[in-house]
Amino acid sequence: MKKTWIILIVIAVIGIGAYSTCKSAYNDMVTQDEAVSTAWSNVENQYQRRADLIPNLVNTVKGYAQHEKSTLESVMSARAKATQMTVSADDLTPEKLQAYQKAQGEIGAALGRLLAITENYPELKANENFQTLMAQLEGTENRISVERRNFNEVARNYNTSIRQFPRTLLAGMFGFEKRPYFEAQEGAEKAPEVQF
Repeated sequence: MKKTWIILIVIAVIGIGAYSTCKSAYNDMVTQDEAVSTAWSNVENQYQRRADLIPNLVNTVKGYAQHEKSTLESVMSARAKATQMTVSADDLTPEKLQAYQKAQGEIGAALGRLLAITENYPELKANENFQTLMAQLEGTENRISVERRNFNEVARNYNTSIRQFPRTLLAGMFGFEKRPYFEAQEGAEKAPEVQF
């Protein structure tokens, strides 16, 4: 009889310890999952800021570069395409992240073409509105870079956490899945060619 009580007490202590450990691990995974969602929201906010600046920049350039209509239209088209694409933090798959990143890359390429045509308009470069918008756009591009790096860091911490034993067992049971990372765009390894 005494052995039965001892065995029951040992089982109860082990059960309480396992419950406490599982509860702590689960709560930590939920916290990290929310951190990934927050980091994703920060990335989206910076892309939205860039999208909001583009019409102002295009309108400023329009006044000086009337005949560059196709370039201006391509910037607005890329902006429209990118702002229509939304990816929920809860449904962030590698494929969806890649498509989102591609659409944002098209904005970057279109902006590059827009900035190249401004070289032909010295009075535009001297325009205070243009200079202010360019400074804001440059700041936004830097913020996007910072937020993407932060997102990757938070996603890495989360991914590492859910892959560690014994959390990997809990992660599988409760549907915690690995989150994708932002990756360099194709061709990013080549430095842009600058010609004067």
